[in-house]
Amino acid sequence: MATQASSPADTSTPSPWARVAGAVALLTLIISVLLTAFAWPSVRSSVHDVPIAVVGPSAAAGQVSAALGQRLPDAFEITRVDTTAAAERLIRDREVYGAIDVSTGTPQVITASAASAPVAQTLQGVATALAQAQAQGQTPAVAVRDIVALPADDPRGAGLTSGAQPLVIGGLLAAALLTSLVRGTSRRVIGALAFAVTGGLAMAAILQFWLGSLDGAYLANAGAIGLTIAATALTVLGLESLLGAAGLGLGAATMMLVGNPLSGTATAPEMLPGWSGALGQLLPPGAGSQLLRSTAFFDGHGATRPVVVLAAWVTLGVVLCLTGGLRARRTAGPAIREAAAQPKVTATV
Repeated sequence: MATQASSPADTSTPSPWARVAGAVALLTLIISVLLTAFAWPSVRSSVHDVPIAVVGPSAAAGQVSAALGQRLPDAFEITRVDTTAAAERLIRDREVYGAIDVSTGTPQVITASAASAPVAQTLQGVATALAQAQAQGQTPAVAVRDIVALPADDPRGAGLTSGAQPLVIGGLLAAALLTSLVRGTSRRVIGALAFAVTGGLAMAAILQFWLGSLDGAYLANAGAIGLTIAATALTVLGLESLLGAAGLGLGAATMMLVGNPLSGTATAPEMLPGWSGALGQLLPPGAGSQLLRSTAFFDGHGATRPVVVLAAWVTLGVVLCLTGGLRARRTAGPAIREAAAQPKVTATV
């Protein structure tokens, strides 16, 4: 039976205008989603429910709290403490971002720029406004103490902020390359874990020893970075093993379009709009960022929650990989047995 080959003219036939319109609509949707994912958290960023401490007697602390509530409604969650030492302990334990100290009369600011430079700047501005109000229109100098400062080589925290996106991309690249180059579930999982170790050591060395963006113990910082890479890579690998290319795309979109913009690395999770900051801390980019701040600047304080979140993602990724591998073996089993049962044909000359 003869089959008629398609003529060359068929391949050059213009596509229907409906397909062109569909492609344009899809591209418009994609670029709108990208813009929303990255611009919305930044544009709508503001101070709300940021935990701080107020130091001083009950009456003075109450006046400061009332003034803060009047100037910036719902901006702060205030914890009153009696002594400056107690406030500093809360800051170092990552329970609050800073403190306004009115125990001596004139407001003083205790900050931790390593926790969030924007929050530290906001506290300084608020304290200046309060002191100006007390001084009847004058602008007195407000004492500011940064008890957990960013490194002198990177006082703006640019390395930590800029390193957040390569951290996510590294996990995604690991999943993509292992999927295309490595066969076997166990080999892919081991490859992802091995890359998490080497990638964590390499990135921590660059950020800490070359750029000077990190303090703290090098191995602890490398562990924080490696755990973040492992959580991202294994989750995406697991999704790919179950859903194929669609799973790879779903994992990449979740980490890049949701997790990365909502991580709060550049500001603070509490400064993101609405519920988005809390959601971001439940995803690897946000949890990894908070963990790295804890290991680099706060001696590990506040690391428990992000470690639990990242460990849960690693576990989920491994389970998804194993489930996908078992399903693939069950699917391939009948085909292999059928091929083995076929009679062998020996060619004779």
